[in-house]
Amino acid sequence: MAKDYYEILGVSKNATQDDIKKAYRTLVKKYHPDLHPNDKEAAEKFKEINEANEVLSDEKKRKEYDFRQQHPETGGFNGGASGFEGFGGAGGFGGFEDIFGDIFGGFGGRRQSAQTKSKGDDITLELSLSFLDAAKGCRREVIYARNEPCAACKGTGAKNGTAYKTCEKCGGTGQVQYTTSSGFFRSVSVRPCDECKGTGKKILESCSECSGKGYNRVKTKIVVDIPAGADTGSYIRKAGFGEASKNGGAAGDLIIVMKVEPSRIFKRKQFDLYIEVPVSFKTAALGGKIKVPLIDETMDYTIPEGTQSGKIFFVFFKGIKTSRGTGDLYITVLVEVPTRLSREQKKLLENLDEITDMKQCPSMKQYKDNIETMYGKNPYSN
Repeated sequence: MAKDYYEILGVSKNATQDDIKKAYRTLVKKYHPDLHPNDKEAAEKFKEINEANEVLSDEKKRKEYDFRQQHPETGGFNGGASGFEGFGGAGGFGGFEDIFGDIFGGFGGRRQSAQTKSKGDDITLELSLSFLDAAKGCRREVIYARNEPCAACKGTGAKNGTAYKTCEKCGGTGQVQYTTSSGFFRSVSVRPCDECKGTGKKILESCSECSGKGYNRVKTKIVVDIPAGADTGSYIRKAGFGEASKNGGAAGDLIIVMKVEPSRIFKRKQFDLYIEVPVSFKTAALGGKIKVPLIDETMDYTIPEGTQSGKIFFVFFKGIKTSRGTGDLYITVLVEVPTRLSREQKKLLENLDEITDMKQCPSMKQYKDNIETMYGKNPYSN
């Protein structure tokens, strides 16, 4: 049974986007893994909350989800572009009928009345982005070469787009059926028409602009808006900016795939940011403010007295801001031990060590106690 995302977030089916956002933030604060370490149940709940918000905070996905909930017989919601495929496509009755006709000639050698115009090929380009441009969003100009449908002949290859006639051999289908019989059995094969090269038409006078090809090789320049939060592997599809069709159909699409350069400072997981901040022994021991960079600015973050190296601090909604939500920030403190100490510095540290009680270092004390329990003696005694 499909998950009830409204129930997971604790909102009604008529909830506004503000209601959903408020409920999501409340639940995130309650079930965030940083607040429940090693709690598998909380981690699973946190995952469900994010999944529900991912769908309900997006109007298009929410409409598809609501439709699926109301019409379960159409199949489960997957949140993707294929949510409504199958009706009239390759998986519907039309697709089955076409296959049946190809094998048996449509119970009598029936031909299609007109050739199906095929779509042009898609073009895939890779676009490199800096870490910050991908995180904040940006605008980029893309220049590439493609076969553009000829405007003079509207992609037909014929002068003025009208100087052609329907191929008599294939009747405009672009295909010819060949039937062979062997006793009781009859087989039908379909091949492109050799008279019109599968186009379904014969050009009477070629277009002078494209020499009868129906397209021209051109350099195309477009400007694309990259949304905030783009990541390596995410893509933008520009319909109709791919290769021209070879038989007058629609042009293919341009698919721009992102490749994001790594940052020297940040690491990211979806919209969350992770950063390691080196601090001095003094700041870790006494506590104090540390400077932490963000996407657009820097902030001061106060760490408590006695902070240990490797300690992770969590800050809500200081990650990547997108139209789909805002990530969080994880700060890992790394205490840096100074190198090449002077004699005076070494003496000061030795004095500090002498006056430091083992109880002030709980991890060291626990380590000592464990060894003493194992071997029955003080590991630091001679």
